[in-house]
Amino acid sequence: MIRVANAPCSWGVLEFGSESKSAPYGQVLDEIHQTGYVGTELGDWAFMPTNPVALAQAVGARQLTLIGGFVPVALADAAAHPAGVETALRTARLLRDAAGEDALIVLSDDNASVPAREQHAGRISEAHCLTDDQWHTFAAGADRVARAVKAQTGLRTVFHPHCGGYVETEAEIDQLMARTDPSLVGLCLDTGHTLYGGGDPLAVLERHAARVWHVHFKDCHAGIAAESRGLGRGYLAAVRARVFCELGQGAVDFGSVLDALRRVHYDGWIVVEQDVFPGHGAPAESAQRNREYLRALGV
Repeated sequence: MIRVANAPCSWGVLEFGSESKSAPYGQVLDEIHQTGYVGTELGDWAFMPTNPVALAQAVGARQLTLIGGFVPVALADAAAHPAGVETALRTARLLRDAAGEDALIVLSDDNASVPAREQHAGRISEAHCLTDDQWHTFAAGADRVARAVKAQTGLRTVFHPHCGGYVETEAEIDQLMARTDPSLVGLCLDTGHTLYGGGDPLAVLERHAARVWHVHFKDCHAGIAAESRGLGRGYLAAVRARVFCELGQGAVDFGSVLDALRRVHYDGWIVVEQDVFPGHGAPAESAQRNREYLRALGV
């Protein structure tokens, strides 16, 4: 059964720096519940309680399920792998103790930390891509993180392709899937990042259905995406320009993606994400409209 969650990033709780302060976690959890969702991801470390009992109480009091936590690691740098493993294990232990072993680690690159990738998000060329040696390092790091998480906590790991970091384009997703252990590393299909990265979410799903263990529903505004590419905006500037819009207002064909998920008998979570910077928009109102949009599509 597909269940629908939302995430703190829809309230401006992003892994990137901002001058504005996001809403407190209690308000975010209240509004996720009030707008019709039944699950949430963890958000940035320490946004929610890091004591598992307090975290379980905070999430459970809103009749929500805690389903995953985002862990960025600079996987192209072998020197970053040991600390990345420890960060992933810290998050995994918290999730396990607060929510059980069905929760997931959502692993990603340390997005926006490599200037060339951040500045060329949405228009990546061969010059910005990993070399073969770098690919070996990157994939080995993903396997290492996932292996440690599985062995020490029982949780599974999915990799999240993400604009502004390595592994953004369809070709890069294919490379990572080919180079990582399918028993260890699943794929988080993110519709908005895939589309802004120049790819087709449906094609990615069709090729990697067996690896899709987690799904993020994010829309991408075609006009703002084209404008951002034309103006040479970096990833963060594109997010500030609201390239990721409310569901149904962009170019993602969510009906077709849902049909494809049903065909492959996907029974995991769909997490709505509408990345905004703190203080931008009205997150609860957008979350409500996004939930109504998905209900109209049958989920």
